[in-house]
Amino acid sequence: MTLTPLDDLPERAVRVRAPGKVNLSLRVGPRATDGYHPVSTVFQAVSVYEEVVATPAEEFGVSVSGPQSEAVPTDETNLALRAARAVARRTGVDDAVHLHLVKGVPVAGGMAGGSADAAAALVACDALWRTGLTRDELLELAAELGSDVPFSLVGHTAVGQGRGHLLTPALSRGEFHWAFAVQDRGLSTAAVYGAYDELRHPDVAPLDDEQDVPLMQALLAGDPAALGAALHNDLETAALELDPGLAEPLAVATDAGALGVVVSGSGPTVAALTRSRKHALAVAAAFTASGVADRVLTATGPVAGARVVTAE
Repeated sequence: MTLTPLDDLPERAVRVRAPGKVNLSLRVGPRATDGYHPVSTVFQAVSVYEEVVATPAEEFGVSVSGPQSEAVPTDETNLALRAARAVARRTGVDDAVHLHLVKGVPVAGGMAGGSADAAAALVACDALWRTGLTRDELLELAAELGSDVPFSLVGHTAVGQGRGHLLTPALSRGEFHWAFAVQDRGLSTAAVYGAYDELRHPDVAPLDDEQDVPLMQALLAGDPAALGAALHNDLETAALELDPGLAEPLAVATDAGALGVVVSGSGPTVAALTRSRKHALAVAAAFTASGVADRVLTATGPVAGARVVTAE
């Protein structure tokens, strides 16, 4: 894998930034005949970012830098590269593009880093090629790429249904502060869902829209204590089954006074909601001191979705 320093990129470039996410609630229904699980989830975009720099090229390609960059594929399976090709097909563009990904969101960490790359690539290629895709057209392409990609486009706070790709904006007030315990070991989303099926089948109940009413009320009130009490993840038990060591950062965050703590998405990142920026730093320090994380991050939410940062 070739890593390209940003200073060496060609002058004509579009740089797009897209956020990672936390599932404030993730409720999973019985697996459908198509193999997918219907979900009801509440996403919050947080200030941990991926950056994608798109430049004209003779052929499609991708390079990666940043933490865990060696774990990111640079072949045709790369989600950002698939996004670029999707834009070209949809708009009839014959040009190629090189994408440089600057990793900030944990890889295979349950925070949608790959989806953020894809969303950023959609926006970057649309801007680079001046194709003028509408928001709805970008969202349609995003949904074809993956369940979390549409939310990476829109950001802020939203309710996701279906596979998580059917979005409704959620009313939210104020700013929420987070500390994250990041593991360099990833967890396969498919493996976590498989473990969930083994643990819960045939006891998985149909989804109930009323279950997250307290959480939605907490968001509307801007009440972090109530939000912390309402955090929920149906996949957490499955993630712990596959990676029992996650119990340690969950316990450390609780002992450090976190308002709520939850495995993020399919894991293994552990997300701790805190009282303030200062408290987030204290919880992060507790993660570090206890040796329960390979890296720690702090962030705020909600933040905007994929946005052009510079276009040269």
